[in-house]
Amino acid sequence: MARDNLPVTAAIRVLRAAGIPFVPHVYDYEPRGGTAHSAASLGVDEHAVIKTLIMEDDQKRPLVVLMHGDREVSTRNLARAIGLRSIQPCQPAEADRHSGYQVGGTSPFGTRRSMPVYMQRSIADLPRIYINGGRRGMLVELDPADLVRVLKPQLVDVATIA
Repeated sequence: MARDNLPVTAAIRVLRAAGIPFVPHVYDYEPRGGTAHSAASLGVDEHAVIKTLIMEDDQKRPLVVLMHGDREVSTRNLARAIGLRSIQPCQPAEADRHSGYQVGGTSPFGTRRSMPVYMQRSIADLPRIYINGGRRGMLVELDPADLVRVLKPQLVDVATIA
């Protein structure tokens, strides 16, 4: 895809402003297709496709969790790891309101409001990751070290097998 034709989302603006080299990948979005569909569409390992999940604590404070596409988040272990009583996924409308993106197109870059970011530790060990670029049907490929540099996530071990 030519750079001029790339949809300019808040995430793309953040990546460009931070000088992060990335490769956009556009695919046909499929509702409820999830990371399995996007990985198959791009011909990449689902483990390298990173989900951006908007969750909330027991005080309804939002947070971002980054997880491998082929894994789930243990909310119990996450709450324990960060010293909270409980964490649960936000309802889609709440997630949209907090992030400024539609569920299925949520990027951790350029969210509407500042939220703490928690990332599964093993993501940092991957050579390349594919993460949402702020629109349904668009992932950006980048070095996880760049994500860590810009977002400064707290690294956690909270993955369970999906």
